[in-house]
Amino acid sequence: MQTYLEDRLAIADLMTGWIHRDLAQWDAMRELFHPDGVIEVTWFEGLASDFINASMGMGQSDLRTKHFIGAPVVTFEGDKAIVETNAIIVGENVRLGLGCESHNRFFDRVEKRNGAWKIVNRQSVYDMGSFTFPRGMIEVEGEVVACHPREYAPLAYLLEKSGFPVKRRFATKGSDLEKTMKASGEAWLKS
Repeated sequence: MQTYLEDRLAIADLMTGWIHRDLAQWDAMRELFHPDGVIEVTWFEGLASDFINASMGMGQSDLRTKHFIGAPVVTFEGDKAIVETNAIIVGENVRLGLGCESHNRFFDRVEKRNGAWKIVNRQSVYDMGSFTFPRGMIEVEGEVVACHPREYAPLAYLLEKSGFPVKRRFATKGSDLEKTMKASGEAWLKS
């Protein structure tokens, strides 16, 4: 029982460790992932190490983000686990005076290697999103917003207007992409 609790706590620490991104603690952020770890989110797909480097660049832009992370749901299979964690992404482009709030779920494959749990693969399922207007209402380009699923259209719009293009469709609540992602995760867990 002690190992289960220790493993669960270590995995929960990985999920809440996302605060290192918001605080620009890049070395601590790198420790969340195995060296071959990958990430797929609206504006980035690739190695986690490259994501961290790109996030450093984002931190120098007009775009500011903050993440509120919930408690994870963990499914274990030996030294592997699937973790699903509710999150809220708050973003603002300070130059545009435009923000967004996006509710998502991180879907992580984590693995214990050499005694340490770390993320192997992070994906996201987007549940809903909305615009915020920190300096009063401004006009948004409806045709650009309409290019993306409504669940993350405000986030995608803000990212694109900030110089971080969204290049493909991502999983949304109940979508075929979410079902495929989860089926792939389950197959990985059992392998």
